[in-house]
This record gives sequence, C-alpha cells and structure tokens, in this order.
Amino acid sequence: MKKLPVFGALFLGVLTAVAVTAGSNSPFSSYVGERGAISVPKDYRTKWTFLGTWSIATKDGEPRGAAGLHNVYTQLGIVEAFRKTGKFPDGAVLVKELLKTNTEPMTTGQVSRGDEIEGWFVVIKDTQGRLKGNKLWGDGWGWAFFNAGDSTNTITRDYKAECIGCPIPAKHNDWVYVGGYPILSKRYTYRRFLQNRSRQCCYCSAPWDCMPMLVPDR
Repeated sequence: MKKLPVFGALFLGVLTAVAVTAGSNSPFSSYVGERGAISVPKDYRTKWTFLGTWSIATKDGEPRGAAGLHNVYTQLGIVEAFRKTGKFPDGAVLVKELLKTNTEPMTTGQVSRGDEIEGWFVVIKDTQGRLKGNKLWGDGWGWAFFNAGDSTNTITRDYKAECIGCPIPAKHNDWVYVGGYPILSKRYTYRRFLQNRSRQCCYCSAPWDCMPMLVPDR
C-alpha cells in the first residue's frame, strides 16, 4: 500500500451535530456500518465546517511549490463542543481530503492550488470503545484511508500498522494536530513538550521536541 502522510504536519457540538441519524446501521454514526466499516461523508465540502489546510512541501531539487494540500473538515457543532471541553465529542468525524496540486507563476508569485483528489483519510471519535477487536478501531477513534474513486471501501486493514505512527507526537491531544486548526484554539495556547531527542517523527524525521503542541490554559 502506498504510504501517505495522512496525518502530516496531522489527524479529527451538540449531539444532533455528530452524525447521529435515525435509521443508521450504526448506533452512533451514519458513517459507520454495523460491523465497523467506515465511509467518506458525501457532503463534507458543502455542509461541514472547514478546519484548516496542511501544505506538503516539495523535496529538494523539485520545483518550488506545494507537493500536496490536505484540507480538513468536521461536522457543524464540533468546533463549539471542542472549545467548551477541549475534547472531540463522541461521533465527531474528521475528513482529511488529499489533493494533488497545480503550481504556476501568478501576480502574487509562485502559487500552488488544489487540483485532483488523491484520497481521503477519515477518523471517527468513539469514546465508548464499541468495536473492540476491529482493526480499524482503537485509541479512541476509527481510522480509514480511501483512494480517490472509491469513497466506500477503505484500503486500511490495521490502524496500528498503517495509521497511528504519524500522529504519535500529538498523542497528548487525542492523536490530532490541533495546532493546525486555529478555529479550535479559543481556550488553547502553544507550549512545547520536551521529548526524547532520539525519537523522531515518522514522516519528516524531525526530533519530536521541535513540535509545539496546543494544551489547555490553566
């Protein structure tokens, strides 16, 4: 499976806003099947809240610009719930949309913009641990990556082997890089957690202690 930095510089209101739908196959989310299968919400672009964008830089020797853009969305009401409690509520969904980019000179300079969808990464908050034994679920979330063209069938088989490595530095924040989503940070501030310098980010190989985290003000 192609390894993508889906949590990259990562990834996830009121009860009526956390995708609880009458007639759903799941007791807590309309994006979860009865056996724990996860699907990509179809209306996230037009009906959900935009949280923020991650820009993946090109490598040395490649043309200047962004190699990819990752746009992140969540349901209406989740931001308000997070601001009140500092936690994502049960049933909260974070959709990370991975885009290819088109880079060209414009009047403002060299500019990269989003182009075709490469895939989606979806996480769904499960505060109850409902799906024990299911390899897509654990550590408080359901985890699934989807290739473009198939938003129903995930290619993820084991979240521990394929997903959780990238957000390890954000474990203190429920596995989410909330620093990339200023809309969440009304009651939060940046601090640095000193980590073992020998431990490194699985994507950028930077020491973990270089990364600021958002933690509650006290």
